[in-house]
Amino acid sequence: MSIGNGVPAVSVKGARKAFGPTVAVDDVSFNIAAGSVHARSGENGAGKSTVVKLLSGLIQPDAGAIEIAGRPASLTSPRAAHRHGIQTAFQEMTLVRDLTVLDNMMLPYAPLGFTGAIRRRKARAEIMAHLERLGFSVDLDEEVGRLDLALQQKIEIARAIYRKPQILLLDEPTSTLSGSDVDWLERLIAGLKADGKTIVFISHRMREVRAFCDRLTILRNGKHIMSGAVAGVSDSDVIEKIVGRSIAQTFPPRPADASAFGPPVLSVRGLKAGAKLEDISFDLHKGEILGIAGLQGMGQLDLFRACFGMAEIGGGHLLIDGQRASITSPVDAMRPNVSIGLVPEDRKTEGLFLKLDGRTNASIPVIDRFAPRLLIDKPSEEAAVRRAFETVEVSERALWTRAGAFSGGNQQKIAISKWLVAQSRILLLFDPTRGIDVGTKHELYVMMRDFANAGGSVLFHSTEAPELVHLCDRVLVLYAGRMVAEIPGSKLSEGAIMRPALGHETGEKAA
Repeated sequence: MSIGNGVPAVSVKGARKAFGPTVAVDDVSFNIAAGSVHARSGENGAGKSTVVKLLSGLIQPDAGAIEIAGRPASLTSPRAAHRHGIQTAFQEMTLVRDLTVLDNMMLPYAPLGFTGAIRRRKARAEIMAHLERLGFSVDLDEEVGRLDLALQQKIEIARAIYRKPQILLLDEPTSTLSGSDVDWLERLIAGLKADGKTIVFISHRMREVRAFCDRLTILRNGKHIMSGAVAGVSDSDVIEKIVGRSIAQTFPPRPADASAFGPPVLSVRGLKAGAKLEDISFDLHKGEILGIAGLQGMGQLDLFRACFGMAEIGGGHLLIDGQRASITSPVDAMRPNVSIGLVPEDRKTEGLFLKLDGRTNASIPVIDRFAPRLLIDKPSEEAAVRRAFETVEVSERALWTRAGAFSGGNQQKIAISKWLVAQSRILLLFDPTRGIDVGTKHELYVMMRDFANAGGSVLFHSTEAPELVHLCDRVLVLYAGRMVAEIPGSKLSEGAIMRPALGHETGEKAA
């Protein structure tokens, strides 16, 4: 597909798509210049994912038209989109977890011999060479489901590029990537742009939008709000256009006096868990938001899982309110005298039942509380869930609507609300703002601080250093499975976190 004479690579004209009474996009029009990197931003539920699905051939518009390279395009299926040179790397990945990396990379266009059999040796050689060109390696015979999310995301992107697209849609590609992987993606995008490819980059992260992209389109409530050069709009203007209002203070103020925190509620002593975590000790105090920083795979996931009874403890122990505790399963973690809740890394596969409604998802960890006589007391259950939903500001329709029908931000709110229903006093939040828009992030920041101010305690890991700097009362930094730094709130900065996270203050080099 050759594009010239200023003809846009993609033109969307008056697109409209509704799902029942919900209008996802309404009379949306925009152009994407050939050979450019074009960002699309907006709140969760603004219509970004719907536009991606329209361009990917997963759904068709109710009205309007799509042109590719100046010609009308009928994108009636993913294969139709592929024929027009469009490939997509989705945030909610399309990899098959039970298949190997090799099998996933071949889908659905494996090379066939004369007999119709897959030429696996040829495919293996081509895919190994492809990944080498992209600058990373992975065991092609490993099941995808055994890999961490960052590596899965890189494979998702690599597969889309392997199909040689002219137009590449990247849907929140950095939401699971660590700093070095984001740098890898930046180099990759620059190389594709130099080759004349057109890239649509869906993201909430303005730092990456500014680093990667030429132009920006913003959607709000399914409508086109603006398109323009990235360099011509400030961050505050972008936020205001995304959410429809000014967020004067993104992060709520933290307590000025750390001595105001109560006694330790969760204590970790000499903890060893998983493949990397070694000899970790710290206290989480009542009323405190304690940050855990570290590059991908430095042991933070093992720490959170061990505290929730999801990882076998190979050494050391945990204390609750100063008393040694045996937390060998999530059931132990949820006992009233422990009262820990976990918001996991992947909300869709670990945090929610997507086919069940929000009320069921929110009440299921403690459903026995609402069934004193074996039958569920529906009014009591609904009242408790409704209060939690009001706290996290999720729509009332979540009470009866399946969780999978909501945007990523609202799904995360439902995942958090179940621990409010459970009346947890300790929240383990593992990268809870991943893939969430700026408005919803602000709401979660306020919820976290309100929870701590009310006497709750939060152990918080984020892949975004500014969140750790501005939200946490203290930050512990992990490197190679060990705690290498403790930074008080008064000395928090991105540099103070990243130096030990990269091994620069440990006498070691980052892996």
